[in-house]
Amino acid sequence: MAKKIALGLNIDHIATLREARKINYPDPLEAVFIAKNCGVEQITLHLREDRRHIQDDDVERVVASSNIPVNVECSCDEQIVDILCELKPYKVTLVPEHREELTTEGGLNMRSKKIKEIIEEFNARKIYIATFIDPELEAIELSKQYGASGIELHTGNYSNIYQALYSNIERTHNAINYLTLTHEELHEKLQDSIHSLSSCAKIANELGLGVFAGHGLNYQNVRNIVENVPYLSELNIGHSIISRAVIVGLERAIKDMQSLLYV
Repeated sequence: MAKKIALGLNIDHIATLREARKINYPDPLEAVFIAKNCGVEQITLHLREDRRHIQDDDVERVVASSNIPVNVECSCDEQIVDILCELKPYKVTLVPEHREELTTEGGLNMRSKKIKEIIEEFNARKIYIATFIDPELEAIELSKQYGASGIELHTGNYSNIYQALYSNIERTHNAINYLTLTHEELHEKLQDSIHSLSSCAKIANELGLGVFAGHGLNYQNVRNIVENVPYLSELNIGHSIISRAVIVGLERAIKDMQSLLYV
């Protein structure tokens, strides 16, 4: 019998649409109930320091109303940590954050002692804590050493390479300049990226950590991850699903993604 990797539906970009007009719709909370009825296993949202999309009251309402687990991504900002310690979502995923970035650009610097202190703070409140990291051995080992229960492997580099290799992005104004390479070079980079993700997933599993992944995953590139990266129990995906929902509706967009998550 095929095994399905759990889907963590990231609802940030529903709030992005709302904040584009600074009005009260669309409401991210509506998506929670659609997701639940589609069998989604987790709701994910990112409370950023600049509040560019998800707001404090969004997190409060989602945590209070969702009857499926809620995973809140956040930086090490003390104010946000305090908010989440009070709200007590099922899971917190620590992520790096820079004000000027369009989206999260890489994994945490796990050498920061502040991360260890924050992990201890969430553990004391019995909140499941994961770290969002690049596929690197040291980051996995430090996550375990600091007391994290799981790691989320950053798939952004993999996704960019896949996009450069198999789409027309190089012909658009959003071309990925550092990936202006030959087909052979991109193919080699893609294989190296998959190998790194796979090796790190295996090591994390051996250390007893939950193994998750996310960032930049879409309907075209996710099967390569599902088929080649072992021990994954959860994929957090948002932008591609919400983008597709604009065209086909959220229920169908969710189900289309779920159909790709079977091992």
